[in-house]
Amino acid sequence: MSQTNILVVFYSRHGSVAAMAKHIARGAQRVPNTNVVVRQLPEASFSHEQTSASIPEDGYPFCELDDFANCDGLAIGSPSYFGSMAASVKLMLDQTSPIWMSGQLADKPACGFASASTMHGGHEMTIQSMMIPLLHHGMIWAGLPYKNRDLIATATGGTPYGVTHFAPQTQYTGLSAEEINLCEAQGQRIAELATKLKKR
Repeated sequence: MSQTNILVVFYSRHGSVAAMAKHIARGAQRVPNTNVVVRQLPEASFSHEQTSASIPEDGYPFCELDDFANCDGLAIGSPSYFGSMAASVKLMLDQTSPIWMSGQLADKPACGFASASTMHGGHEMTIQSMMIPLLHHGMIWAGLPYKNRDLIATATGGTPYGVTHFAPQTQYTGLSAEEINLCEAQGQRIAELATKLKKR
């Protein structure tokens, strides 16, 4: 039986979203026969010039279009910028038109995760902004159900749209115990759904 390929892709400015991606990947790896690929996104350029090295100095490799094309399930993350995804995430999604035309992401599950430095900084809207183009791809959105009791107990990040993180200060990257549990639950759920859908 072929492996289920899960892509965890994110942009992280100060480290919070990268920390979430790590735990989402851990959750996905709990599911047998799952291969998890973690990729980061470079800084977006507003002058159409390359602003980042082709190979990142640290962390995960940069995401390429083939990473999207080859995945069976997707987790995509971004900090909240005025209640929307970061430009780097939008730029990557805007480049997926060839995959959209071929329908390669259709009927595959996707989920989103986000971080903001204020409690009402647009966590849910940021996730919804990433959801819309993926629905256009025909992906099946997988939120975070309340059977995860940490979603009720958390005083920081949560949401049924996808896991979120509240960073009380810009450079803060520590996740609460509930946020870690929810990240791992979301990763496990997307891998389980991808495996089931792939068998159909």
